[in-house]
Amino acid sequence: MLIVIGGMIGLGKTSVGEALAQEFNGKMYYESVDDNPILPLYYTATEEETQKKRYPFLLQLWFLNSRFKALKDAANHATEGFSIVDRSIYEDWYFAKINHDLERMNDLEFSIYKELLDNMMEEIQGLPKKAPDLMIYLKGSFQSVIDRIQNRGRAFELDEGLKSYYELLWKGYDAWLEHHYRHSKVYILDTDKYNVVHNLEHRQIVFNEIRSILDIK
Repeated sequence: MLIVIGGMIGLGKTSVGEALAQEFNGKMYYESVDDNPILPLYYTATEEETQKKRYPFLLQLWFLNSRFKALKDAANHATEGFSIVDRSIYEDWYFAKINHDLERMNDLEFSIYKELLDNMMEEIQGLPKKAPDLMIYLKGSFQSVIDRIQNRGRAFELDEGLKSYYELLWKGYDAWLEHHYRHSKVYILDTDKYNVVHNLEHRQIVFNEIRSILDIK
């Protein structure tokens, strides 16, 4: 069984994934954040440094490579076990598109990125598990996003100037899900309504619904 968890930055993908892994005795595949040397530079560099060093393009390549590897490993494990992926390659295009829209990636960089992504998606079709069984999509209010980003306390994410970037991502995320994600069934988890990490009753409700979708007894 292969589950991918998606949604806006800060809404708790890792925490939900770990709760799922515990519930279903699954293996968690984490997003490459703490070991990512480019991510802090992406958030903290000046506009001049960003344009000179091309951090957005480098960051997208880093994430694309790490997400491709994570999905391959998770898909192979899913033939016999239960895999949960903390943000997958399927969402990566959306972040690249935002960087392109903001002119932080130029047309040539975006074209190279898309060609590489297309090649990777073709490779995924050759895996024993060609697609997820379910996307769990986390959504919540923009205030929830900001509150949770602040609460987790990653210094490079806390600059007040990033708020407009977060809002742009947040505003378009549901549209990405509706118009671009076609790889599996989708379960939408409203994180303002259900707290599956700290509320056991909420967790039971949500996990029972997921069991039903996946036909797990």
